[in-house]
This record gives sequence, C-alpha cells and structure tokens, in this order.
Amino acid sequence: MLGAFAVGKTSLTRRFVEGMFSDKYLSTVGVKVNKKTFRLADREVALVIWDVAGESEVQQIRPAYLRGLSGYVLVADMTRPNTLQKAQQIHERVVSEFGELPFLMVFNKSDLVEERAIEEDTIESLTNAGWPTLETSAKTGQGVETAFTALAEAMLEQE
Repeated sequence: MLGAFAVGKTSLTRRFVEGMFSDKYLSTVGVKVNKKTFRLADREVALVIWDVAGESEVQQIRPAYLRGLSGYVLVADMTRPNTLQKAQQIHERVVSEFGELPFLMVFNKSDLVEERAIEEDTIESLTNAGWPTLETSAKTGQGVETAFTALAEAMLEQE
C-alpha cells in the first residue's frame, strides 16, 4: 500500500483484512504488515500486505520496504489532487528501481462526493494510458474487496 499521508492506506487495509472502519486517524510509522488468506477462483491465496507509512515532501518511502514486492496498490485521496501526483511519482520510482510489476491505482474516499477534487477525465486518461484504476471507499467498503482481489489476480498471472 503506497501513497501520500492520510489517503486511506491503513483504512483500506483494515477494511479488507478485518472488515472494519474507524474515523480515528492514526498515522502509520514505518510499516505495518497484515495478512489475509482467501479463495480466488479455485485457489487459496495468502496476501501479505505491507501498509507503508505515507510519503510527504520531506519523507520518502524507504526502498528497503519495497524489496521483494510482487505488486502494489497506489492510493490517492479523491479530495486532494496532489495525492495523485505523489502516487504517480512513487510509481515512477518503483518502476525505475524494480521494473514493471502488477499494480492498481486506487482513488479512495469516493463517498465524499461533495468534496471530490479529482476529475473523471483525469482518471479516464490514466485508464487509457494502461493504468488499472478503481474508485474505493474504506468507509463504506465500496470497491475494497475488488481492489485487493484484482491485485492478487494480476500477481498470480505474473507467476
């Protein structure tokens, strides 16, 4: 789980792994590792999710946290366009350091319709450029299972 601070990486992970959501914001320090085992088609999959601390202008994600990754979810906050720019920068660094890997670009907080600041055209242009995109809401659960399932399927195709 990669992205800027406060985009909802921990909330998405918690919603997927535990089926829960909390309005209380707790900043991740370093990395928090979670695991969920589930069935995907005819196969049991164990997804180990590294919820990496958000990136800011003064703090970048440590490359050591990314070694050995099989795929990743980039998360942007639908109410803060600068978080999409941060996600794109992170994606460029991951590709330059580790090559092309399965990933998913998630636009979180889709439930905040009135505060939406990332335009549909922007998302569509990324999709047209080959980026797999999905809108999610950790609060309502919209798209969360789909996001993690899609990433797991993409990683299994790479085996």
